[in-house]
Amino acid sequence: MGPDPYVRQRALGGFGPEGQRALSEAAVVVVGVGGLGCPAALALAAAGVGELVLVDSDHVSITNLHRQTLYGPDDVGSLKVVAAERALRRIAPGLRVTAVSERLTEASAQGLLCGSDAVLDCTDNFEARYAVADAAAASGVPVVWGAVQGWHGQVTVFDTAVGLRDVFPEPPRAELGACEGGAVMGPVCAQVGSAMATEAIKAVTGAGETLAGTIAMLDGRSGRWRDIAVARSRQAVGR
Repeated sequence: MGPDPYVRQRALGGFGPEGQRALSEAAVVVVGVGGLGCPAALALAAAGVGELVLVDSDHVSITNLHRQTLYGPDDVGSLKVVAAERALRRIAPGLRVTAVSERLTEASAQGLLCGSDAVLDCTDNFEARYAVADAAAASGVPVVWGAVQGWHGQVTVFDTAVGLRDVFPEPPRAELGACEGGAVMGPVCAQVGSAMATEAIKAVTGAGETLAGTIAMLDGRSGRWRDIAVARSRQAVGR
């Protein structure tokens, strides 16, 4: 047996060999392999997750490269899921990767999430976000949710107690996370994506406490995070 790449992680109190084993057996779906999905998938692969399902119908463009860290100039024009799979296999040769080059919809979401232990919502529109949230709620799968716009980012975990529709019963007028064509600070995406990976690891291993019930909000200009508590809406109680 060769050197253990996860020895420093196994040594963590409250994680240990049991946490590493649980992570290696976990399947995580990443919906959207862009500014958030790239750093999140990279961190999960390096940490030793067993399986990643990558869902995205988009192609790499030159304007993606400052924040979508799995891609380089040679990947421009390629399907994101194909280029991402190639990059992730270099980092973690034993990783099981399924590349799904389609847009997640309400009709396809349930099947794509089937058998997963967690899903990362790295999408940039509320049609897809609601589709992910509803399918995950029906399956009992925790959703690690993130968004970035400009210098600002948000991350939380939605579970059976509090879901996306509790926080956003209706789509906001200006969609947070809709950075296509808009201004966005690349490293802020890396910060939020890495935080999402950490939340996913906690969710699938039981180590630590997730952000369920709290939205962590980042102001990249000041470098400060602040927390906002969220609760189940009255409308959701009757559902």
